[in-house]
Amino acid sequence: MSDKAKIYWTKVDEAPYLATFSLLPAVEKFFKSAGVSVEVKDISVAGRILASFPEYLKENQRVPDDLAKLAELVKLPGTNVIKLPNISASVPQLVATIKELQNKGYNVPDYPEEPKTEEEKKIKDTYSKVLGSAVNPVLREGNNIRAISKSVKESAKKFPDAMGLPLKPWSKDSKTHVAHMSGGDFYEHERSITAEKPTKIKIEFIDDAGKPQVLKELALQEKEVFDGTFMDVVALQKFFGEEINKAKEEGILWSLHLKATMMKVSDPVMFGFAVKEYYKDVFAKHEQTFKEIGVNTNNGLADVYLKIKKLPENKQKEIEADIQAVYDKNPPLFMVDSDKGTTNLHMPNLVIIDASLPTIVRDGGKAWGPDGKPSDVKVVIPDRCYATIYKEIIEDCKVNGQFDRTTMGSVTNIGLMAMKAEEYGSHDKTFIAPSNGTFRVVDENNKAFIEHKVKKGDIWRGCQVKDAAVKNWVQIAVERSKQTKNSTVFWLDENRAHDAQLIKKVNEYLKAYDTTGLDIRILKPQEAMRFTVEKVRKGKDVIAVTGNALRDYLTDLFPILEVGTSAKVLSIIPLLAGGRVSEAGAGGSAPKHVEQFIEQGHLRWDSTAEFTAITTALRFFEEKYGDKKAKVLADASEIALTKLLANKQWPGRKPGELDNRGQHYYFIKYWAEGLAGQSEDKDLQAKFLKPAKGLSENESKIIEEFKAAAGKPANINGYYFPDEDKLALAMRPSKTLNNIIDSI
Repeated sequence: MSDKAKIYWTKVDEAPYLATFSLLPAVEKFFKSAGVSVEVKDISVAGRILASFPEYLKENQRVPDDLAKLAELVKLPGTNVIKLPNISASVPQLVATIKELQNKGYNVPDYPEEPKTEEEKKIKDTYSKVLGSAVNPVLREGNNIRAISKSVKESAKKFPDAMGLPLKPWSKDSKTHVAHMSGGDFYEHERSITAEKPTKIKIEFIDDAGKPQVLKELALQEKEVFDGTFMDVVALQKFFGEEINKAKEEGILWSLHLKATMMKVSDPVMFGFAVKEYYKDVFAKHEQTFKEIGVNTNNGLADVYLKIKKLPENKQKEIEADIQAVYDKNPPLFMVDSDKGTTNLHMPNLVIIDASLPTIVRDGGKAWGPDGKPSDVKVVIPDRCYATIYKEIIEDCKVNGQFDRTTMGSVTNIGLMAMKAEEYGSHDKTFIAPSNGTFRVVDENNKAFIEHKVKKGDIWRGCQVKDAAVKNWVQIAVERSKQTKNSTVFWLDENRAHDAQLIKKVNEYLKAYDTTGLDIRILKPQEAMRFTVEKVRKGKDVIAVTGNALRDYLTDLFPILEVGTSAKVLSIIPLLAGGRVSEAGAGGSAPKHVEQFIEQGHLRWDSTAEFTAITTALRFFEEKYGDKKAKVLADASEIALTKLLANKQWPGRKPGELDNRGQHYYFIKYWAEGLAGQSEDKDLQAKFLKPAKGLSENESKIIEEFKAAAGKPANINGYYFPDEDKLALAMRPSKTLNNIIDSI
């Protein structure tokens, strides 16, 4: 079968990975009925590790590099991908995956945090390609349209408290607020240029003795934007210390919000400085011991607890007592899990800004404290590039109260991310200053056009945006504005060097379109937030046109407020080459879902976004090739989701309630009934008459079979690399349903 009728389905991690074992067998059958095949591509952390180290594995353990294959496919015109949310692995997650693979007989090497030999350096370099946002920049060969579907939005208006967690009221007396740096941050130091012609450049570091070191060589295209900036870590640590003291005086929780998974080089270092500052008494007292046992603050307090196990018991207890003493002196921390004593500073991947901040807004400005109660909180976001948007919405809520899901408008996002645009493409251009010295970006004639004098430990990063990506971004924004007639806002700050370059391009490229009657404006991020919130509170819809990192933040923030979760929201990526990626949901809550499934046999992952992705992937064949069977299949799947939402058939939070598998059953049932009930395609109608009848008549039996499997631990033998045979049994516990699906 040709790729014209093929959909690539991604194998990922955690909850959406588990859900695939229930949903995909049915999807494959439905797709096959319309002549569409499915090919699974493994982009999971475990899969990426195995693909990276074939020389360490037995012949029968080796796997293809599916991510590299997908990277080629997304540059072809007919490629159609359904991408589920994957882990952007932090170092602790990477190490845990390695250990699990090794325990199962896969002889992959240990991760060398401090490589000493050339071989260890090579291993660490290879693992660095697995860490962080290793997947998204590769697959996103197009800009992003992320919007809440009409059926999901209407369902949230109809059932505002049942759709995700309810919104909680704000108090005008709330002490919750955002704290950010006023100088010394990435925002202040940013320098940016637009290349006038194709240019080869070098990023180099020159120490104070004048010794140069070339860190990276790049080729800039004509009209490409390139930035350089740095974080002053002395200013950063001073800022942390001041804000810790202020939180103590204010009597509120202290919390740090970064993106240490995506921004895998810069943000773990900033996280580490917060750990060192909050627990500075412990680190001062035990400095030599921690150095000897290899404590790495970038991995959080968990690394301290892990490494001190090497010490005698009396020394362990001494350090643990000193840690506890810090909590008596310092403000209480925002807790990830107060029952388990897991703090905001425990591990860098546990508090991710785009997931943690919306929940604080949703919960009336409250965060969980160590006493297990919600409290006001100091929200610490060091860098000013985007801290201001969160400051704006929090201050708005203090004045205007909580949002109302039954009346609020919707925010669609057009995100600039094609061709590795902006910050998520910057990992390979982020460096920690090895000594005092100067970072320089020089052209072919060794002329420096960006130069920063830094101190040892400062964090320098470069970033680039290709002109074709910006042109396409503007085009999509104008097209969407014309379709909807909604206010369209480019979130760009003329006082930020990078944004100033983009503003020139946006103003130039808008001239190519007739924008008569359209409300298209450029506003600073904090002003854009103010404008958007005002519109949304009045029930108006807004289009936010943003860069890559800001796209990520807004596409969690507004969906969590509007519909309770970003997991129900779909991104469509029209690939520059003419294909499509339908990107389902967000996986921020996925780890807790897996833990609950393993302990209680209940998977509360919500597959609404996967259902929407199925529809949009089929629509691609309809739109590009006029495929009538794909259209009928898409129409029926869209109706199925509407029915499911109207009947509130999404996963509950507790065992005994409907879970992910039951949600899949109802979607499949309604999908089959839709195909059996239509008359546009007689062949499809005939194929689904019997399955639709069986799915309907056996509803009570199927639900009973699901209930019989609930409330018991799920034996899947793993977390990052479970036994897939056991997983298939656990995710398909209804023999009645399986027989009906298998017979299609």
